[in-house]
Amino acid sequence: MTRHLKVDAPIPDSPLDHMAQGVLGKPVSRLEGPLKVTGRATYAAEARPDGLLYGVLVQAAIPAGKVLSIGDAPGALAVIHDPRLIRYAAQGMATEGPTAGPDQVEYMGQAIAVVVAETFEAAQAAAQALQITYEAKDVPVDPEAVEPERPEKKQSATGDLDRAMQDAAHTLDQIWHTPSHTAAAMEPHAAIAEWSGDQLTVRAGYQMLATSREQLADALGIRPDQLRLLAPYVGGGFGSKLGINADSVAAAIAAHQLGRPVQVVMTRQQVFDLAHRRSETRQRIRLACTADGKLTGIGHEALVSNLPGVSFSEPVTQATPFTYQAAHRQIVHAIARIHRSCAGSVRAPGEAVGATVFECAMDELAETADIDPVELRLCNIPDTEPGTNRPFSSHKLAEALREGASRFGWSDRRPTRQRLEGEWYIGMGVASAVRVNSLIESRARVILQADGRAIVETDMTDIGTGSYTILGQIAAETLGLAVDRVEVRLGDSDFPPASGSGGSFGAASSGTSVYLACAEIRSQIAALAGCDEADLTLQNGQVRTGNVSRPLDALLTAELTGDGHLEPGKTEDTVRQATWGSHWAEVAVNRWTGEVRVRRMLGVFACGRVLNEKTARSQCLGGMTFGLGMALTEAMEHDPRDGHIVTRDLAEYHIPCHADVPPLEVHFLSESDTYVGPLHAKGLGELGICGAGAAILNAIHNACGVRVRELPATPDKIIAGLQD
Repeated sequence: MTRHLKVDAPIPDSPLDHMAQGVLGKPVSRLEGPLKVTGRATYAAEARPDGLLYGVLVQAAIPAGKVLSIGDAPGALAVIHDPRLIRYAAQGMATEGPTAGPDQVEYMGQAIAVVVAETFEAAQAAAQALQITYEAKDVPVDPEAVEPERPEKKQSATGDLDRAMQDAAHTLDQIWHTPSHTAAAMEPHAAIAEWSGDQLTVRAGYQMLATSREQLADALGIRPDQLRLLAPYVGGGFGSKLGINADSVAAAIAAHQLGRPVQVVMTRQQVFDLAHRRSETRQRIRLACTADGKLTGIGHEALVSNLPGVSFSEPVTQATPFTYQAAHRQIVHAIARIHRSCAGSVRAPGEAVGATVFECAMDELAETADIDPVELRLCNIPDTEPGTNRPFSSHKLAEALREGASRFGWSDRRPTRQRLEGEWYIGMGVASAVRVNSLIESRARVILQADGRAIVETDMTDIGTGSYTILGQIAAETLGLAVDRVEVRLGDSDFPPASGSGGSFGAASSGTSVYLACAEIRSQIAALAGCDEADLTLQNGQVRTGNVSRPLDALLTAELTGDGHLEPGKTEDTVRQATWGSHWAEVAVNRWTGEVRVRRMLGVFACGRVLNEKTARSQCLGGMTFGLGMALTEAMEHDPRDGHIVTRDLAEYHIPCHADVPPLEVHFLSESDTYVGPLHAKGLGELGICGAGAAILNAIHNACGVRVRELPATPDKIIAGLQD
């Protein structure tokens, strides 16, 4: 039996509030942790089917044009230049394969062929020796050098912003630039493909199996029911594994042609070239306010880039319309069609860079108006969504700001450049955190065995976020079992299709489908016990009805199965759903070298019910570290001549290391959002990024008076500002 829920109305009384097991929300350690730390968790490239061959991708050496010929490769079994090879990675949640045809080159580094040999070394040597001739053409690679598109649906305006700017007591009109970013997940993209007759099995690093299955089947020209995807363990994704990439398509084509399983693993440099980059942005922020800090005008103009024909564009202004109130507002979204590598989702697309820049602008306006930055934010929080007057499903920004100010010691903050410790300027900064929230359709199956053990099955993935553990806790809580009595099976497309891991919707969406499956089993247990479901208590493997208690396994005579099916409903439209928080940073800036050291950070977050205190905190720590990298070190640099990526490995693309990351403190606000289903839980993973970098940049200004509007804030930019 399937228990189905379409979330059309709030659910004020969550059944989980009345469960007796007491494991949900607790800091349970990851169930798969021992497998990972002992090397027994098998990642995509670690399977070893009999007869395995090795493939190496060949990349284009021109920014655009045609491949005219590809020579022979001594030592290789095959050089495959199949027209089905895709030109760039698929976007998340798409159901069709990306544009194919390796003859047409769209950007330097595009995969155009795969060389297969008995060993990886032989395949790599053959690929490097390959002679390729091209017909190159001149194409734009600079987003500032082309006339951008302005999609009508992405523009909005209310009132007269220009007039508001003229009449305001205080205004701000500045431009910020953010560079491209990469996900740089720990596990490189990899795939192993194996055919059995007309059935294909692909083991790869995927975040969303259901849609990736549709994409890969479409790319290969086969039916989805001929394809099985396996991704039981994924070493990070951050958006880069939301859809299929060249590795899985090439491996599948090669395996079919050669009649043996084929592995294709991208090098780190290939990952930088072929996985999605976050688009660089140019953002113009205009703000107008009264003498007492009330915003009267908000303008946010964003220029992003992508390849011609690719539908995705970084949703930079996604949170701007509803974060703060102002009568006059204008949103402008422009897309430059250029020939750099494909842009797509990188963790917290939109708000990661949009909220960061906007929160820097709010800090600058606060200084212009001589108003405390926290007070400026507090006095501009809307009661309902501006423009639509929709109610918020919940709203905790004010509480997050006040709680953070108290915990961080904001009252000790001094004016700009007034605190010096030796050769270090010390400063504090603040930023609001905001991220849209949504539910995604999700299914799960739960089997309660006759011995009282439960099995959870869903194609949901665990990309290091704790899905195994959280889904196990939900099942354990609902069925009254210890967590170690629940086996969670994930990452297999033969299982019911879940939401997948992306957009911070995974835990709440897939978790709700697991809860629904367990709720269906509870109704079956109640029938066996001869009571109403409302009178049933399940705890510690016992079934209690009234004053009678007996072991669950004594009641069961056969296994029970429940299926859960969640669908988003009317609450997606009737209320504005979002998660909220605040970021706080203290930095030291060296007055001679421009070096910035972050001394401490605090994040205060409201994300509905916290499903696991430990994994939730880990997500926030990772997000805050992401923000630190965005503010100080991370930049994907492109050669202005041909658009190729210059910083294409972890030696040149500087992610924060241990020495860069200070003590991080995370605090959760108690919140229960009734509009997001029975779990009352919302997304969290990406909220920790949104605004974290702004708190650091604002702290830099407070420390030394330097505003950096071209990220990241590297020492050369700080020194230049100090000299000015």
